[in-house]
Amino acid sequence: VQLQASGGGLVQAGGSLRLSCAASGRTFSSYNMGWFRQAPGKEREFVAAINWSGSSTYYADSVKGRFTISRDNARNTVYLQMSSLKPEDTAVYYCAATGTYYSSNYPQGGMDYWGNGTLVTVSS
Repeated sequence: VQLQASGGGLVQAGGSLRLSCAASGRTFSSYNMGWFRQAPGKEREFVAAINWSGSSTYYADSVKGRFTISRDNARNTVYLQMSSLKPEDTAVYYCAATGTYYSSNYPQGGMDYWGNGTLVTVSS
């Protein structure tokens, strides 16, 4: 599976942005998908995940209630709708795929495929 993230940009605090991650291959619907981010000078961290069917979603506490992950298996795409953005959300955002199901936060080491990053900058 090859993953291509897009949609990053510069936005003011309080604004919204939607990230997309397009996947190649016909097996996209069998993968659980996640979004991770890496802020300047910090380690990469889990943001959100969604299971293969879209019936289950998981969020880091820092984004719960502000971010929404979704997927469209017909379009081989997973989305991250980000609202009420804060300067601390500034980071490079990565999408990733795994064939393993996790009941909560997805560990980075458990992801099988990674996409390129897309930069989100939130100005104060």
